[in-house]
Amino acid sequence: MLLVWLVVGLYAAVVLRAGWAWRSLPEQKLEEHTPPAFFSVIIPVRNEARNIVALLQDLERQQYPASHFEVLVVDDHSTDATPALVRQFQQQSTLPVQLLFLSHFPGKRQKKAAVEVGIGQARGEWILCTDGDCRVPPHWLRAFNQARHQQAPKLISGPVRYAPLANLWQQLQALEFSALIGVGAASIAVQKPTMCNGANLAYEKAAFLAVEGFKGNEQIPSGDDEFLLHKIHQRYQGQIAFLKAKEAIVQTPAAASLPQFFQQRIRWASKWKHYTSGASRGLALVVLGANLAWLGALLAALTGGWTWPAALLVMALKLGPDAWLLHQVLGFFGKKKLLSLLWLLQLVYVPYVVVTALLGLKGNYHWKGRQLKTA
Repeated sequence: MLLVWLVVGLYAAVVLRAGWAWRSLPEQKLEEHTPPAFFSVIIPVRNEARNIVALLQDLERQQYPASHFEVLVVDDHSTDATPALVRQFQQQSTLPVQLLFLSHFPGKRQKKAAVEVGIGQARGEWILCTDGDCRVPPHWLRAFNQARHQQAPKLISGPVRYAPLANLWQQLQALEFSALIGVGAASIAVQKPTMCNGANLAYEKAAFLAVEGFKGNEQIPSGDDEFLLHKIHQRYQGQIAFLKAKEAIVQTPAAASLPQFFQQRIRWASKWKHYTSGASRGLALVVLGANLAWLGALLAALTGGWTWPAALLVMALKLGPDAWLLHQVLGFFGKKKLLSLLWLLQLVYVPYVVVTALLGLKGNYHWKGRQLKTA
């Protein structure tokens, strides 16, 4: 019983600290006269025929000087009409779009290689990455440029939310994902960065080259975002920023099916054993331990091993800080109604996180038509 209290108490302290750190992040308001940097927007794609045109149209509508950004779409051996649609868009638009093919670079496959190829061709002093299935708002580039100018960081992590949320399944995913974004932002606020999301990430090209990009973890299919975050943080202490601005929120779809959801989460979990960051490893263990303790307290009360008041206190100690952090993050995203689903998410979260953690250690998963394995 003492171990349960210690683990849940530590978790509560971590999440409460994250809540305070999120509150300490000022929400950026756009200013009119910020000197524009040149951005290279890199979009690694594989089989995004359903989504890529909408994203390119979003970029076409950017309220940012057209002379100060370019778009590089890097195709990772797509088997659908993605390249043809990009070419068609190029013919109809004045947006400066380059289409690059990993197939033209022998031995290059998967997302990290696509990003590296894009950076190799990029003219910008700043790299801004998103994914082919995302949507970006019209002031996206302006928001990142202002953060770059005001905070002088080497890397900027941006906010991401799930949309659309047409059913309960998507809403539960959005609730969990919002917690991840909030904790990642909070860790950056206290300059102990643990996580970010490659769907909305910017960094100095010079900083990427200085840390030798993805060298050292090229064999790991995922992690183009977090491994780079950790490397740049090690090299440039105190120069990581989170862009807390509604104008910078990128939207990405939730997993469409349960198998896709599990494959995605196994892919995320597979990175854990390769982390060199003690903060990231520690956070993962605390989260897993607290959720197991919550489930253990519930089962103990149901079987008569614990009194219900003791079990309910453990559950409150876990869910109370969660609710406080999520209330703030969901408020920023304009999705406070999702908080009412926290109890349901907790019930399904423990079995799923244990399964994905174990399968993530094994490192085998299927993603975008490929069977992948983390070395």
